[in-house]
Amino acid sequence: MPPSSGLSLEVSARSKTVVTRVLLPACPGHASLIRTIIGGAQIIDLMMLVIDVTKGMQTQSAECLLIGEITCPKMVVVLNKIDLLPEGKRQAAVEKMTKRMQKTLENTRFQGSPIIPVAAKPGGPEAPESQTAQGIPELIELLKSQTYLPKRDPGGPFLMAVDHCFSIRGQGTVMTGTLLSGSLSINDNVEIPALKMTRKVKSMQMFHKPVTSAMQGDRVGVCVTQFDPKLLERGLVCSPESLRTLHAAIISVRKIPYFKGSIHTKAKFHITVGHETVMGKVTFFSLPSGEVTENSFDFTQEYLYQEEYHSGDPKVEGKANQQVADGSLPRQQWALLEFEKPVTCPRNCLVIGSKLDTDIHANTCRLAFHGVLLEGFEDKKYPETCLPKLKIFKVKQKAGQVERVSDDYTVIGRSLFKKETNLQLFVGLKVKLSSGEAGVIEGGFGQSGKFKVRLPGGLSEETKQLLSITSKRKSKGDKGDATKEDDGKAEKQPITIILAFKRYVFDPQKKMIQS
Repeated sequence: MPPSSGLSLEVSARSKTVVTRVLLPACPGHASLIRTIIGGAQIIDLMMLVIDVTKGMQTQSAECLLIGEITCPKMVVVLNKIDLLPEGKRQAAVEKMTKRMQKTLENTRFQGSPIIPVAAKPGGPEAPESQTAQGIPELIELLKSQTYLPKRDPGGPFLMAVDHCFSIRGQGTVMTGTLLSGSLSINDNVEIPALKMTRKVKSMQMFHKPVTSAMQGDRVGVCVTQFDPKLLERGLVCSPESLRTLHAAIISVRKIPYFKGSIHTKAKFHITVGHETVMGKVTFFSLPSGEVTENSFDFTQEYLYQEEYHSGDPKVEGKANQQVADGSLPRQQWALLEFEKPVTCPRNCLVIGSKLDTDIHANTCRLAFHGVLLEGFEDKKYPETCLPKLKIFKVKQKAGQVERVSDDYTVIGRSLFKKETNLQLFVGLKVKLSSGEAGVIEGGFGQSGKFKVRLPGGLSEETKQLLSITSKRKSKGDKGDATKEDDGKAEKQPITIILAFKRYVFDPQKKMIQS
């Protein structure tokens, strides 16, 4: 169980041989423990959100609510410190705060969650022990009524989240934690992947009773020998060689609506992957067509590079949904995460991006986005070996002007390239005139960056007439008022040459591609 600094309960409800466990760690708001909370919340089936009834929702309370929404299916809200309310106004104040909390939960997965008032420590920490807690028996009964039997699967590779590690003289080293997947038995070999060590299970206990096996969802203490507990405070233990160590990953991504401001590509975040938190750089992308492939990624598919995560304002959710329907916002987005330090994690694990260096007193949400890990890159040289396989492209467009007509099927263009540009790189690329004609760049013309465009379908009569007028006015110069007037009209409607192409972001050759 993660470290706690407040109310922490453990409730067991037995039904024949099945045990349901509810772990309710207290979640302080400061950054040094939020990392632990994000990891620890992934093993909880029922959360308890404790609110100071005299203050209401604080920044850290809101963050814990958000973490719960991502990781936990059920919640109980506890209004604590009711003893600090004047006795004559206590009932009215509790009812008012209850309504405020119900309103807060309306647009969350916890709508309708039970809310209960308590005074866990009447009089505060300095009060004598004779002071009786208020509402705690009712809270325990409520928690019992909210417990349920989660679905557990003993199949698959063994994976355990270790939250405490200590030695027992004459016995060995005990690692306590929760089985996230698979099962474990005495004499099985387990790997500590962060240390690249493998040890054999000597014995196990569950709630102080010896057991010979454990399965997904169980809280267990696992004893191994010849292992220094100082090497592992928290982390993952697994079946040998079942986890990968990643230098980068691709995730499906969703922005947390309460994070203020935009999330830009190339920005750095604290990335929590499973039970590890490291700094990482993010690159966003989406399908150009707007179609949805839920929680999947295909290396053969082309994706559109994004300068930032695209989202609507949560205050105008209906409008944002309409934008999605209209195709102006992508319906699904992904992110490439590049870690400053490698992380060890399972496939399809939860990923959360945060700005944990933000001042807790700034009254702003530090949690920025969350997602599911879909693909990982184990090669340390992944920028050269793996990223070129990603078909993430940028749409590029250059614009120049038609300078003059060479013949009915050829025009000379300018202002599209610089004088020093190697025009051979652009020969054969398709262009389009603003007047509608399609053409192909044939090559350079002279030494000043001008170029020839071949128009297989020829120039339309209207375009030829406009280009002819422009050409004549240029040759005549500014002679007479009529000429100046005609030149003005011609200058208002120049013929633009548009070169559009796409370029893959991670292509080392920077090729220009046209459909």
